[in-house]
Amino acid sequence: MGFAEVLEQVGSTGRFQVIHVTLLSLPVLLMASHNLLQNFVAAVPGHHCAPANLSAGDPPASPARLLSAPLDAQGRLLRCRRYTRPQWLLLPGNDSAAAPELQNLSSSELESCEDGWVYERTEMSSNIITEWDLVCDLQSLKQMSQTVYMGGVLVGAIIIGALADRFGRRFLLQCSYLLMAVGGTCTAYSPSFPAFCFFRFLCGIALSGIILNTYSLIVEWIPLRVRTGVATGVGYCYTTGQVVLAGVAYCIRDWRWLTLAVSLPYYVAFVYSWWLVESSRWLLLNGKEDLAVKNLHWVARINGRKEEGKKITPETLCSAMHKELSSSRGSHSALDLLRTPGMRRITICLIFVWFSTSFGYYGLSMDLQKFGVSIYLIQVIFGCVDIPAKFITMVTMGKFGRRPSQSSTLLLAGCTVLANILVPAELQTVRTSLAVLGKGCLAAAFQCCYLFSGELYPTVIRQNGMGWVTMMARLGAMVAPMVLLLGDLLPSLPGLIYGGAPIVAGIFAFFLPETRGLQLPDTIQDVEERLSDDLPKKEGIVLKEVNQSLMKETI
Repeated sequence: MGFAEVLEQVGSTGRFQVIHVTLLSLPVLLMASHNLLQNFVAAVPGHHCAPANLSAGDPPASPARLLSAPLDAQGRLLRCRRYTRPQWLLLPGNDSAAAPELQNLSSSELESCEDGWVYERTEMSSNIITEWDLVCDLQSLKQMSQTVYMGGVLVGAIIIGALADRFGRRFLLQCSYLLMAVGGTCTAYSPSFPAFCFFRFLCGIALSGIILNTYSLIVEWIPLRVRTGVATGVGYCYTTGQVVLAGVAYCIRDWRWLTLAVSLPYYVAFVYSWWLVESSRWLLLNGKEDLAVKNLHWVARINGRKEEGKKITPETLCSAMHKELSSSRGSHSALDLLRTPGMRRITICLIFVWFSTSFGYYGLSMDLQKFGVSIYLIQVIFGCVDIPAKFITMVTMGKFGRRPSQSSTLLLAGCTVLANILVPAELQTVRTSLAVLGKGCLAAAFQCCYLFSGELYPTVIRQNGMGWVTMMARLGAMVAPMVLLLGDLLPSLPGLIYGGAPIVAGIFAFFLPETRGLQLPDTIQDVEERLSDDLPKKEGIVLKEVNQSLMKETI
């Protein structure tokens, strides 16, 4: 008898699981708000140089503005240059024959925006672009702020993944809630752009902690038969959060208040997180039998199985999980992710899958202004497309398995992005539709990633493994904006890369073992034994020797 049987004894789908999953899922609603906050707080508004004699009360189309703002070939105001002296010929009522004279002005007649910029404020009344003038020579700082945030997510994946395997899922989740609340509050009151980047970095670290420990605490307290449905439900919370973000941002047009609005709820999550229950599976495998039994008794009482729970003692629990305990003794590190053939195969394939999924996802999701429609509308569309995508994925994962679902979503996403390259630029509706379809496929791929990876890694190093593969996802998110710079060399090159990466990852996903219908592995030996049937006979002999060596080291 393993932990799955013990969980059935105290109730595996009772009142406790409903409350537990609900409390863990609520903060996921606002994870999308922090992940995609940049689309609103750093949306670049229309802007051009402010004339030297423009007063604060002058309207956007005032004559004073026309005297200083040159036009480009399309008749639009230049964003980063102005006339060195007022061009009186531009005033309404002057002879239009003077236009050729204005067109022949040399570059010496133009200068940079010495007196700042005038911004259109139709989308946001205030954001970091307008507050710190992150335009023209400083426009790259917008992308840098998002890269810094994703860098925090990457660092959090490395640090928190390892710490959670050592100190527990619940403790690190509490720390992450508090860090997100404090970091978000400080971000809203940032006095400067460097301070803004620093606090966003802290929010990124917190986000990794929330993601990793939420999924682990959910998966380790629910039975196999409902795992796919529950994981999909949690994914829908993130999807709903994307739509909620659009609504909140539409109502709150000031970036400071918007940031505060999506951060304050994490104080509430931190308070009620003290009532969350640590994974008894993790407690037992880390030598805390008494506390593991105490938590199981608590679960049994909530589920109305108090008498059955009383039958569980430290001795009976250790006896039921004797095999897992004997195999898990000893310390584990990130090296265990590559030490044995099976773990090496899983980790390498997941690195490609996570990197490419995140790379394509954020390449499409973090530049909503390029679609030429309201950023609020496109955010809602991008959020809503996840609903059918994740539902279809839930069905395919349950019916056909995790591996074909993971691979097919990545391959379809890549093909969709590549097809977009062939669509003419004037067919904006078609291009947007293909982008929405590709984003839905990548969202479905992410849904597979979290469930599939949690089922592939054993309990003793699950957080370590999840930390490393999500680190690769954040690396993909950091690299994604940089690929756009390659468009200066060849306009279709970014699309080729964005589409090619998911296709390569989809091929790698074929080499992952299927986990549908299997119990969670608790030890590295469990993983190796499952994979031994897929290996050639010679490799199986080597694997047997590796397993025997692992047993000797842990006894």
